[in-house]
Amino acid sequence: MDHAQATTSLEALLATNPRDGAAWSMLGHLLRRTGKLDGAIACHRRGLEAAPENASIWSNLGNALVEAGRFDEALAAHAEALRLEPQTPAFLFNSAVALRKAGRFRDTLTMIERAAADGAATPELRWERALARLQIGDYVHGFTDYEARRGLAAYHGRPPSERAWNGGPLDERALYLFTEQGFGDAILAARYVPLVRERGGRILYECHPELRRVLSGLGVDAILQPGDPPLAFDVEASQMSLPGLFGTTLASVPPPVSLIVPDSSRAKAAHRLGAREPGTLRVGIVWSGRVTFGDNGRRATSLARFLRFAEVPGVRLYSLQKGPPEAELADSGVAGHLVTPLGPDLEDFADTAAMLEQLDLVIMTDSSVAHLAGSLGKPVWNLVQHVPYWIYGFSGDRTPWYPTMRLFRQGPDQDWEPVFARAADALREEVRRTTGR
Repeated sequence: MDHAQATTSLEALLATNPRDGAAWSMLGHLLRRTGKLDGAIACHRRGLEAAPENASIWSNLGNALVEAGRFDEALAAHAEALRLEPQTPAFLFNSAVALRKAGRFRDTLTMIERAAADGAATPELRWERALARLQIGDYVHGFTDYEARRGLAAYHGRPPSERAWNGGPLDERALYLFTEQGFGDAILAARYVPLVRERGGRILYECHPELRRVLSGLGVDAILQPGDPPLAFDVEASQMSLPGLFGTTLASVPPPVSLIVPDSSRAKAAHRLGAREPGTLRVGIVWSGRVTFGDNGRRATSLARFLRFAEVPGVRLYSLQKGPPEAELADSGVAGHLVTPLGPDLEDFADTAAMLEQLDLVIMTDSSVAHLAGSLGKPVWNLVQHVPYWIYGFSGDRTPWYPTMRLFRQGPDQDWEPVFARAADALREEVRRTTGR
């Protein structure tokens, strides 16, 4: 039965029996799956009117509230589910997820210990534990659990293999380094390729076409298209398994990879931006990552918020935005005068890198461009959500992964307004410092 049929059946059932709490909650579950969170929450609450002691409905309500970012309410709902059924594994797991997404990482670990008390640490539990451990900087244990991702139902990369590399000497063997996540993750992990070369083998490196030029200096033996594995190799590893294989700690994060910026891209960027206007600061902006990324709604924001930076005297804004969010700039009425659109000139990450070299600063919400700018050593101000990508930790304004990156964090209220206010104040100070205005 597809989604539409299931919805129709539930609506018919509720028309004849509006006190069926389970049916209300199932309808809420279907609405949640299609992103209709307000309706989902209302359906779960209607179900609780009929069945207030139903732990499953409380847990389903908590899940919908988590996706809506209403964490206090979500945690209360999950607590009620556990009051009713304190040992149910699914409810313990859902509570752990809610705690992590609310930024309560140590409570997350405690809940996972409770869920795994019988020794059954499922891939899902280990994955949540990995994310919590990495967020608090426990890389030693976090990277061990990080490998559990390959056992998740949602994992669509290469399955675990008997030929998995253990990080030891390669002794002339061929290592297939495959990619599995996004552009930013590939840039992040590329710093480990020089360390892999020291192991003495042949490296068969899988690379997104958009990254091929900018990562062409890695010194690998072959570059492969994603989804086209080599016919022959001896051992394999995911690029995102390399931090764990090399025993990375907060104190031993390798420096970012050296990127290749072709002369042709540099010439195009210099021509596009032209002569620098004296006494000004060139600031690149990006307000959204890949829209198909599941958490993009939390990490991204709108172009409108970035326009406050155009109010700072001496600042000139340049959009590096790509993809569907570019339409915001086209519709804004400010393209070409308040904001120079560079997106149409960017054919790949090498072109983006060349444009970054022409800028003084990048201010953005988190996406692959943050990894690119950080690898170039470009000053980048990353405006991050309350619980950001694990490399950014949970406090402070710096990350060891990118020394030139400054973090501006959301608070627990997930409000972007104070984040942009702090960034605007910092930008005024930066203009004074660099231009004397």
